[in-house]
Amino acid sequence: MEIIEQYFSDFTDTQLEQLRQLKELYFEWNQKINVISRKDMDNFYLHHVLHSLSIATQFEFQPNTNIMDLGCGGGFPGVPLAILFPETNFLMVDSINKKLKVVIEIADAINLKNITVKHTRVEDIKNQKFDTVVSRAVAPLKDLWKWSKPLIKKSPMTNENTPNGLICLKGGDLTLEIQESGCKPFVWEMDKIFNEEYFKEKFLIYQPLK
Repeated sequence: MEIIEQYFSDFTDTQLEQLRQLKELYFEWNQKINVISRKDMDNFYLHHVLHSLSIATQFEFQPNTNIMDLGCGGGFPGVPLAILFPETNFLMVDSINKKLKVVIEIADAINLKNITVKHTRVEDIKNQKFDTVVSRAVAPLKDLWKWSKPLIKKSPMTNENTPNGLICLKGGDLTLEIQESGCKPFVWEMDKIFNEEYFKEKFLIYQPLK
């Protein structure tokens, strides 16, 4: 938790307590359903929570807006973001139902009210629109944008930090991937956001809806 408090100072006591409970809850669930690499549990807050919260260093989700976490797995980045933005609605989408069970149980355990889940492939979502789609290392940018774009509604930008598009967390050399996607995203080097060796060659990417 120290690593989180080092970079974020504006959590309420309730939010801090929710964050503190996450590691033990994920450890317990990971014994039953492998949602996080076992070797990663020692670095849970750095590798998963802080990584997810990197989105909040550049963007601010507004109350009552709707965010979809595409391919949420065990709940990242959506769960930490839902803790930070309790008045924003998060829909966690994944094609593997047992991972969504973990998300539901953890949200219930920490009294996180702004999360719902949907067991489906993103391609099969119809008649739903979102202000923003977030995703963490699920698929190439080309596919993420193809799936996300039809689901993103044109939202009024209340300020320049309000995202209206696709935000994803990725690693490695993205030159070819971005080129093949046809996107022209904004890209942040994460080791310049957080002074941690872990974030070397990790990136925060934002493709706005145009």
